[in-house]
Amino acid sequence: MRRLNPVAPLIALAAAATLFVLGGCAPEKAQPVKTVQIPDGEVDPAVWGKAYPTEYEMWKKTEEPEPPGKSKYKRGFDADHVTYDKLSEFPYMALLFNGWGFGIAYNEPRGHANMVRDQLEIDSARLKSGGVCLTCKTPYAPKLEKEMGIDYFKTPFKDVLAKIPEKHKTLGVACIDCHDNKDMSLRISRGFTLGEALKKLGVDQAKLSRQEMRSLVCAQCHVTYNIPKDADKKSIGVYFPWQGSKMGNISVENIIKQIRSDASVGEWTQTVTGFKLGFIRHPEYELFSNNSVHWKAGAACTDCHMPYTRVGAFKVSDHRVMSPLKNDMKACIQCHTEKPEWLRDQVIAIQDRTVSLMLRSGYATATVAKLFEKAHAAQAQGKQIDKALYDRAKDLYEEAFYRCVFIGAENSVGFHNPTEAMRVLGDATAFATKAEALLRQALAKAGVDVPLTVNLELNKYLDQRGEKKLTFDPKVEIKDPYGVQVRF
Repeated sequence: MRRLNPVAPLIALAAAATLFVLGGCAPEKAQPVKTVQIPDGEVDPAVWGKAYPTEYEMWKKTEEPEPPGKSKYKRGFDADHVTYDKLSEFPYMALLFNGWGFGIAYNEPRGHANMVRDQLEIDSARLKSGGVCLTCKTPYAPKLEKEMGIDYFKTPFKDVLAKIPEKHKTLGVACIDCHDNKDMSLRISRGFTLGEALKKLGVDQAKLSRQEMRSLVCAQCHVTYNIPKDADKKSIGVYFPWQGSKMGNISVENIIKQIRSDASVGEWTQTVTGFKLGFIRHPEYELFSNNSVHWKAGAACTDCHMPYTRVGAFKVSDHRVMSPLKNDMKACIQCHTEKPEWLRDQVIAIQDRTVSLMLRSGYATATVAKLFEKAHAAQAQGKQIDKALYDRAKDLYEEAFYRCVFIGAENSVGFHNPTEAMRVLGDATAFATKAEALLRQALAKAGVDVPLTVNLELNKYLDQRGEKKLTFDPKVEIKDPYGVQVRF
């Protein structure tokens, strides 16, 4: 008599269940993956969004403001809908920038979605450079530069803007600015700016790693740049002042050296001193890449501003580009084990120290500017100002001025590279203090009495600015977080 295996029925049942799962519930045939071909040169993000809907929906959120209060100092696109006037936040800037567009209207930026819109709403004095001002603002810039040549830079801003299709006139940074349409690899679309700058650094673009590219696509715009002018003050190009630097060490000293050695980029005349000067604009990449802690650790811009996040079963880079502060420190906790509250406090502590030194160096430099005004008035009255003292003071003043602008224009309030920010602002204060001492000596030799406290006459520079007659708003002024009185 054959003995029955008591487990056999269970094995049979399991086998049947397996067949049911693998066979009965499976689709009749494999379903092909639906692909979307993105045409070459396609600018419209909606077309790219058909292939990458998750990233597209995140990108669209760049139009949505953030709840106020998350960032102490960068309040440019908060849900309170206040346009923050940087000249009211930092009144010394109104004095130092008087004589050109930034001294009329200088607002905290409101993010990628508003890149062109902010320009259309700003005082018209800020648009005099021409179409060159669209270089970082519109994805159509490479096409326009290629088609128009030098006329792209010098043609009036609104005339170049009119060449953009109506649907995309106010479109800010888009997919095509950073990605190759064939395989989504990162690419440098601004060959005529960043591409040329990398050549000057001796960088072979073909050898750049993906992690390096995750910063360089941002460096197409988050950098400072110079606009050369012709004899008629028309813009004839744009370039990054990186000559003499190297990747990972684009120093403020070399940037200033380049600006001061190129007379064609003396874009404006400072009213209070009469000096012809250049300018420094939003040098985020330069500050971050200059031996900062995060740079040395191998972090890229996108690690902090576009952190990876889970959407269903997928891990994607968050295309709602924003400050980690406004994203509740989600990027930071990918590497740091501390609580978000602790991390936020550390960021604010760094920014507090930066702002304190910004104010001290800014007002020290503004004081020197007013002493130059006094020296020029004395010369107009026939008094002799010691030339050697004057020339040395002017040299030191310009060194202080550019350093103040460098950190004031950089949008991390020092966090991208705290030790370098402190060094730059410390040097700015030192240069300004020495320049003040030399000017006081020169004025004293000329028989000019200089009061201990120099009246900066800030209201002269803060009120009735431009066509909109902008005025100082004391409610938004940023005071020294340590209570030090630096404004007189």
